[in-house]
Amino acid sequence: MIETERLVLRKLEETDFERMFLMDSDPEVMKYLGEPVATKEESKEVIKMIQKQYEENGVGRLAVIEKESGLLIGWCGLKLMTKPINGYINTLDLGYRFIPEFWGKGYATEAAKRMLEYGFNELNANVIYAYADFGNTGSKYILEKLGFENTGKFEEDGILCSWYELKREKYSKK
Repeated sequence: MIETERLVLRKLEETDFERMFLMDSDPEVMKYLGEPVATKEESKEVIKMIQKQYEENGVGRLAVIEKESGLLIGWCGLKLMTKPINGYINTLDLGYRFIPEFWGKGYATEAAKRMLEYGFNELNANVIYAYADFGNTGSKYILEKLGFENTGKFEEDGILCSWYELKREKYSKK
């Protein structure tokens, strides 16, 4: 379990499926990510997949719980890219996703900063990567605010994406 001023980040649990479904079935949330999930069973399967990543890779996306309400408001975390993305493999990828009512409150930035600290200081990463749909200005803004450098574009499953990287030495100067 990892904490910030307003948030608790913890491993996803099976009981998180309803809040995950609320998030992943929302067309606005999934606008740049693919088709919204259609059933709560799909959300349960996503949680099982992430739990498997914890076991196999030691890292994975974490549930983001708002301390004030106790509600799961999204997820954030590092994932080991075990399949090539933009030519990279076995590297850490930062990702985040939140329920729309919690957008614009700084939660993604707060959670992501803590995950970067974890990645560089506890996992001893030299570089952390991220990518976002080329049209997703909100996500790109957060990555740039965190200090990530946009190093180019690539196509993933027919979708144009922006590629970002944050090197340890640039992060440690922040």
